[in-house]
Amino acid sequence: MFVSIPYSSFAATSRYNSSMHKRMLILIVLLATACSGPAATPTPALPSLPVAPTAPPAEQTAQAYFDAWARADYASMYALLTPAAQAAINVDRFASRYSQANTIATVNFTRAALKSALRDGDRVTVDYHLEWDTILFGTLAADHALTLALDPAQNRWGVEWNDGLIWPALEGGNVFSIQYSIPRRANIYDVAGKGLAVEGKIVTVGLVPGQIVDQPGLFATLSPIVGLTPEAIAGQIANAQPDWFVPIANIPFDVSQANREVLAQPGIELRDKAAREYRGVAAHVIGYVGFIGPEELDAWKARGYRGDEFIGKAGLEQWGESILAGTHGAMLSAITPGGQLVTEVVERPAAPSRSLYLTIEREFQQQVDDILGDRTGAIVALDPSSGRVLALTSQPDFDPNELIRPSIVTSDELTPTVTSFFNRAAQGAYPPGSTFKPVTMAAGLEVGGYQPNSAFFDPGYWDGLGVAFRKLNWKTGGDGNIDLVTGLSASNNTVFYEVGKTVELTDSYALPNMARAFGLGRTTGITGVAEVAGVIPDPDWKLDNFNEVWTTGDGVNMAIGQGFVLATPLQLANMYAAIANGGTLYRPQLIARIGSQNEPPEEVWQPEPIGPLPVSAEHLAAIRAGLRGVINGPKGTAGFAFRGFSIAVAGKTGTAEAGSGGEPHAWFACWAPYDDPEIVVVAFIENGGQGSYRAAPLARNVLEAYYGLPLTPPPDQPPEGPVDR
Repeated sequence: MFVSIPYSSFAATSRYNSSMHKRMLILIVLLATACSGPAATPTPALPSLPVAPTAPPAEQTAQAYFDAWARADYASMYALLTPAAQAAINVDRFASRYSQANTIATVNFTRAALKSALRDGDRVTVDYHLEWDTILFGTLAADHALTLALDPAQNRWGVEWNDGLIWPALEGGNVFSIQYSIPRRANIYDVAGKGLAVEGKIVTVGLVPGQIVDQPGLFATLSPIVGLTPEAIAGQIANAQPDWFVPIANIPFDVSQANREVLAQPGIELRDKAAREYRGVAAHVIGYVGFIGPEELDAWKARGYRGDEFIGKAGLEQWGESILAGTHGAMLSAITPGGQLVTEVVERPAAPSRSLYLTIEREFQQQVDDILGDRTGAIVALDPSSGRVLALTSQPDFDPNELIRPSIVTSDELTPTVTSFFNRAAQGAYPPGSTFKPVTMAAGLEVGGYQPNSAFFDPGYWDGLGVAFRKLNWKTGGDGNIDLVTGLSASNNTVFYEVGKTVELTDSYALPNMARAFGLGRTTGITGVAEVAGVIPDPDWKLDNFNEVWTTGDGVNMAIGQGFVLATPLQLANMYAAIANGGTLYRPQLIARIGSQNEPPEEVWQPEPIGPLPVSAEHLAAIRAGLRGVINGPKGTAGFAFRGFSIAVAGKTGTAEAGSGGEPHAWFACWAPYDDPEIVVVAFIENGGQGSYRAAPLARNVLEAYYGLPLTPPPDQPPEGPVDR
C-alpha cells in the first residue's frame, strides 16, 4: 500500500526548499514499506510536519502605518517601509520630510483612513483618505494610494514609500511653501479721528565697509545720529566683508530727513520700512507694539502669524491685536526644490484690519499729561453721564517710539523707561484717605440711623475706643459743634470715627458692602487697561489674610479710608462720577467705536451702567451738598484752591498715610459743574503731601484746560491756616 502526498502541497508555500523535499521523500518511502509488511506489525506515530508561517494581511500593515502617522511616530512608520525604500532614505531624513511639511502647512493632527485594497500577486494597492487639521487653513483633505510589496525574505508586507505619501502634491521631491498676506496694522485715533498710534516709517542705517572713504570722520558724524559711540560703530563692522550691508541702528524717518547730508556719505546705506509711530500722549492707555519673542513664537504661529511681525505688547495695542492686525492670509503651495511653482494647494484670504476710535481727545490728553508733569502719580478724567474716559495719565511714563527702535537707546537710558510701564491710574492701589468718607457717610445714613443734620461735637480728638486709644482730628482744637454734612465738607475725622463705630457695631459688613457698591474692592472692567482690584476688607478677609478676628478698630480705621483699604485713582474717579450723576455707576469706557472694513462706523460702543448706588435720593443729595461745601463752605478744605474759579465745583480732599514712613499720598476728587456734571477729575500724587495743597490745584488746572480757561499756577507754599491732613 502506498500513500500519495501531492507535491503541489509543498510547492505552494514560499518557505519550501530542497532540503525539506528530501526529508519528505524519505518519509514517503518509509510509510510505503510499513504498509506493505504484515498487518499485525504496529506503525509508529509520525512527527508533525512543519508549516510555513503566512505573512499578515497587507491591510494590517497599511493600518499600522496610518496609526503611527496619527501619532507622528515616524520611526515606527519608517520600520514598515520596504528594504528598498529604506535604502533610498534614512530614518532621520524620512522624519524630517514629514515634520517639515507639517510645520509649513501648520498641521495639528493627521487622520488617514483605509478605503480599499487590491492585490495583484505580491503587490497590494491601498486607497486611503487623508485629512489634516491645520491652524491656518482648517481641514485639508485628499484621496491617495500607497503600494505595499511582499518581502519573501522577511515574510512581511512593506510600504513602497515616495514623497507623495506625505501629501499628493509633494510627489517627486516637491516641498511646501507659504506666502503670507499680512494686512496693514490699523491706526488708533482719538474721538475726533486724530492719530494716536499710526503707520509711520522707520529707517535702518547700515554700513557697507568697502565703500567707506573716511572712516574716523564718518563714525564721528554718524555717532550722534544713531546714538552709538564711534568705537561701538567700528565694532559692529569689524568682522564684516567689504561688500556686506551691516545694520547699525534704526532711526525715525524725520531724523533721517533732518540729517540727509550726513547720511548721504559713501559707505552709508539706508533702508526704509513701515513701523508704528506714536503721537506722544496716553502711553499707558495706548500701549505699544514689539517683536515676537522666542519664548512666545510657537503660540503666535498657532494664531497664524509668520513670526516676524510687530504685535501688541501692552494697553489697547495688546487688547485690540485681533482688531488692529486683522486676520493674516496665506497661500500654501507646492514648489520644486529649485523654487518653481508646481501647484497652489489652498488659500486662506486675509481679513482687513480695523481702526480703534477712543473716547479721549488728543489735545486735552496732552494738556493733562503736561499738568501732571514729572510728578509721580496719576490723573483720571471721566464723563460722569456715561463713564467715558476723557483723559488718563500716569507718571513716570514712557515713549513707545523708543521701544520699536531700541538700538538707539543705551542701557542707562532704558532702565528708567522700563520702570515706567507701571500705570498708577489703574494698577496703583493706595489708601484713599478722606476721599473715602462719602462711602462712610452713605453707610451712616442708610444703616447707622444718622440724618444729614445729625449733630456731633469735636474737641480735636475722639475717645470712642477708650482714652488709651485716643485718635486725633487733623485740625488742632477741633471744630466744636458740627453736623454730618459739614463734617464731610470739613473732612472732620472725629465725625467719621464716630459714624464708622456706629455702623461697625450695627453690622460689621455694612461699610465694606457699601464700599463695594460704590465700585471699590473690584476692578472697574475698563477695556484694554490692566488694573488691580484694590482692597475692601471685612471680617472674612482679615481672617483669611491674617488669621485674625475683625475688631471695632478695623471698622473705625476703614471709615476714614485708612487701615487695610486700598483703591486706584480710576476706581475713585468712577465712584465720584456715580455721586455726581445722581447715583448710577458706569463701567469706564475707552473705546468709542471700532471702524468697519468698508465704511465707518461698524461698531459703536454704548455706555454700560453697572448698577445704582444703594443710597436714597435724599441721602445722596446730602453727600453732594457736603462735597460742594468742600469748595464753597466756611469749613471747606479746598476753597483756597478754587478761589476765583467761575464754575461751580464739588470735590473732596484726601491726605492718606502712606504706611512707609514717607510723605502721605495727596488726593483730590471733584466734578463740574456742580448741578449739571460734565467732567469728573481725580488727581493723585504719590507721597505728595497734603491733598488740598498738592492735588487740588492740579485738578483745577485740568478743569481749566477742559473749559479752555487760562491755567492757574499751583501755589508755591501751603495756604495760611489748617488744611486737610
